[in-house]
Amino acid sequence: MRIIGGEWRGIALAAVGKGDQGKHLRPTTDRVRESLFNVLQGGKLGDPITDARVLDLFAGTGALGLEAVSRGATTVTFVDDGRVAGGLIRDNIRKTCGSERAKLIKADATRLPQNPDAPYDLIFLDPPYGKSMGQKALSLASQNGWIDPDALLVWEENTPQVAPDRFTQLDQRKYGDTWMTFLEVAEPAP
Repeated sequence: MRIIGGEWRGIALAAVGKGDQGKHLRPTTDRVRESLFNVLQGGKLGDPITDARVLDLFAGTGALGLEAVSRGATTVTFVDDGRVAGGLIRDNIRKTCGSERAKLIKADATRLPQNPDAPYDLIFLDPPYGKSMGQKALSLASQNGWIDPDALLVWEENTPQVAPDRFTQLDQRKYGDTWMTFLEVAEPAP
């Protein structure tokens, strides 16, 4: 795995090795990431990356969030509770942007507390496939102030996802066995 484009193009990311089967660590492939970022920077969705504050839920290796910062996002916050994922994310932060532009929150994305900071503009959601964790994480992130009302959300799964309550689907793409669903906030959380 490597950074595909931007400031750190070509930098090799930490190897997953045996991964973490208990946490279903499954990095987004370089090819799928490249296709995703071509869509994000292709104009149809505006420019959701430049100067964005990025939230990477179920971050795994951190490749999605780091790719966004490499391409112009200002900061990224990673959320993952896996021990192996935490080590990979810390290694990848050191290889790229350093701790001034990235931070790791060791937490379960389906149990996010109230956000102590400003909400995020670009949210990546890559839950373990087939575990129905994405909707719960989105709902809680919305209720607890993590998602800006004008945010773009990118949800990666192995099946097409239906926009949950208070969200609208903008687009949906299939790359091999991976589905990317693009969402926006339709109605802010109460």
